[in-house]
Amino acid sequence: MVFQDKVVAVSGAAMGIGKAAALAFAREGARVALVDTDVYAGKQALLDFEGLPGEAAFFTCDVSDEAQVKAMVEGILQQWGRLDVFVNNAGIYTQADILGTTLADWERILRVNLTGVFLCSKYAAEAMVRQGSGVIVNVASEAGVVGIAGQVAYNTSKAAVIGLTRSCAVDLAQYGVRANGVCPGTTDTPLVRQAVERAADPVEARQKLESVRPLNRLGKVEEIAAAILFMASDEAGYATGAILSIDGGYTAQ
Repeated sequence: MVFQDKVVAVSGAAMGIGKAAALAFAREGARVALVDTDVYAGKQALLDFEGLPGEAAFFTCDVSDEAQVKAMVEGILQQWGRLDVFVNNAGIYTQADILGTTLADWERILRVNLTGVFLCSKYAAEAMVRQGSGVIVNVASEAGVVGIAGQVAYNTSKAAVIGLTRSCAVDLAQYGVRANGVCPGTTDTPLVRQAVERAADPVEARQKLESVRPLNRLGKVEEIAAAILFMASDEAGYATGAILSIDGGYTAQ
């Protein structure tokens, strides 16, 4: 198994892409820390890890809070003694263009989507530098590669995550620590399904999301998880600062 006995942390792991990635790591033998603010959903998610080759534990953490991030990383180290992979997946979303975006919304998005990635990467990297190895995988977005109308704060936060990933890659390479990113397109997650169902015409809303990409469908969480695992694997050991788009061809147009 590719991640046998490796210790992996995934933020935003209670559902969606984060949960799919955490499960995929556990199937490959990893010890997985599920990191999330939603205690109930996180503990429910643990039930799906029963019987898998790896093991899992839940750590509650608001990634935008430095003290909580530091305590979370320390908790993982106390439980398993090391940290081999950190997947920065936690994020929030708001919809508004620059005219309609309030300062409060702007700061809230950047606090979670960018500062949260910075904090988790910082404290994870400290542990990885001490042990002389490790990989950080940041989940950005197609919205960080191209401008998507009506979501200026989200677009900016994800573009910045790409820049942060590349900066970490060049800073940490000397210590044997890699940093890579994945940029998912719209993926069939519970949150996306809920948003589609709230539309006046859910069928039309889903078709619109699908039709703007050459593959004419939404992504599957398992597909994004597979890309995350590849970027974290020893097989991709020569990749650092790499950004992989998995968006059905959206950003290739």
